[in-house]
Amino acid sequence: MILHTLDLGGVAVFAVSGVLAARNRGLDLLGVVVIAAITAIGGGTLRDLLLNRHPIFWITDARYLIVIIASALLTVGYVWLRPPPENALLVADALGLALFSLSGAQVAETAQCTPIIVVLMGTMTGVAGGILRDVITAQVPLILRRDIYATAAIVGVILYLLLQTFGLPRSRAFGTGMVVVVALRLLAIRWGLRLPIFRVP
Repeated sequence: MILHTLDLGGVAVFAVSGVLAARNRGLDLLGVVVIAAITAIGGGTLRDLLLNRHPIFWITDARYLIVIIASALLTVGYVWLRPPPENALLVADALGLALFSLSGAQVAETAQCTPIIVVLMGTMTGVAGGILRDVITAQVPLILRRDIYATAAIVGVILYLLLQTFGLPRSRAFGTGMVVVVALRLLAIRWGLRLPIFRVP
């Protein structure tokens, strides 16, 4: 139940980030909602397909789509009334990244995947929706920039697994991993932290 609630929270946050990314792109209201939906469920859909989990999670539970539509419309209404804070998209994206990465990791754990696959599935759940959002809105995906993005998800999921190995309860390991993902992402935004570029001498 807690995992499902967190998953719905991640869907809501990523739907908000989809709306913020779609603003000023010349889209109508339906187009904005579509971008929000792709952002919110794109990563989880790809994860379920690769793990052969059928039917896809949002097909069996319409609450995901209801949350997406409600979050998108509320965000559109808010943006019409007043401009969002400058870094609102990045903060919303960081929260969605953390929630989806850790919940995706737990889904892979439930499927009895090996640790490296858990890390891969968790990271993919967190970043794939944002990639689709950025590509459709004609932006360079965050994961392809030098920003610390997927790296934050990888570190958070690895820490989540390690803490469980050392005996920490799953819920606390989940919370700690999520805080680390958000902290790394926001610190990278605040201080301009970037990964080094590979160059051949």
